[in-house]
Amino acid sequence: MSESIVLDIRNLKSHFFTAKGEVPAVDGVSIQVPAGKIIGIVGESGCGKSMTAMSVMGLLRYPGKVVGGTIALDGRDITHLSPRELSCVRGNEISMIFQEPMTSLNPVYPVGKQVLEAILLHQKVAKTEAKKQVLDIFRAVGIPEPEKRYYNYPHQLSGGLRQRVMIGMAMVCRPKVMIADEPTTALDVTIEAQILRLMKQLCSEQGTSIILITHNMGVVAEVCDYVYVMYAGKVMEQAETFELFERTSHPYTQGLLKSIPKLDEKTDRLYTIDGVVPNLLHLPKGCSFCTRCSQAEKRCFTERPGLYKVTEDHGARCFRYERGGQLDE
Repeated sequence: MSESIVLDIRNLKSHFFTAKGEVPAVDGVSIQVPAGKIIGIVGESGCGKSMTAMSVMGLLRYPGKVVGGTIALDGRDITHLSPRELSCVRGNEISMIFQEPMTSLNPVYPVGKQVLEAILLHQKVAKTEAKKQVLDIFRAVGIPEPEKRYYNYPHQLSGGLRQRVMIGMAMVCRPKVMIADEPTTALDVTIEAQILRLMKQLCSEQGTSIILITHNMGVVAEVCDYVYVMYAGKVMEQAETFELFERTSHPYTQGLLKSIPKLDEKTDRLYTIDGVVPNLLHLPKGCSFCTRCSQAEKRCFTERPGLYKVTEDHGARCFRYERGGQLDE
């Protein structure tokens, strides 16, 4: 990537310490987020997407812990900030919206006042000015009758409006990076399209970079500039969006794309990737995908592949691209 990098995650490792052993939920993940771009992180449930986001936000709690790597936000290492220092960064310089807004919004507090609280926490402004900012951001994210909605409780709003409130709360302090963890999963396709269009608009108008966590490759194709495909806590493939779809390289990514139904094809059975995501306590000795891969060779079961170059900015964690050399993660 030649663009200015606003969030640089290098070799991030987050483990959970359980009675049965140490679980490598995030295992050496490196992600670079350019300014004003949308980065997609895709993969099946349990692949480490949300754990990566929680690690970046400093939201991991016992028994989880970041055990290695660095997280640099605009050149500043925030990996091991104190809770007090992190609270000044979180919501102000980097923010996050979650999959289900009903579990993130306080049910006994009007939504406008919840957004107001975020402003007063990070900005030295009077309440009247803060309320004006809330109403402005409500208009910006497409909430009708913002003066009325300001006093509504979460249960009085539809799912789409609740998600708009969450996006407004995340964007109101104009953060450098916003992480969106499957923000459209609970919404119907019409509202999903509106929310995705809104996120692209805010990205272009405010210059905020967005990390979009999803399992939907259609969403990735529509809004993302660059894609990271995760599996079992590792990045298996990374490339610009057009390059990834044009030259899909890793067998896992190929399986994900083949799983998407095609309107112009008639079939009795949809394609599925054999097997399930492995237990992170008992990962294969070699490639973590080897037990599900139809192209696996003998060495795949005993050696761990690096992230190799397919092209200059396109990497795949597969021995078939070993000749290209190691991609700088």
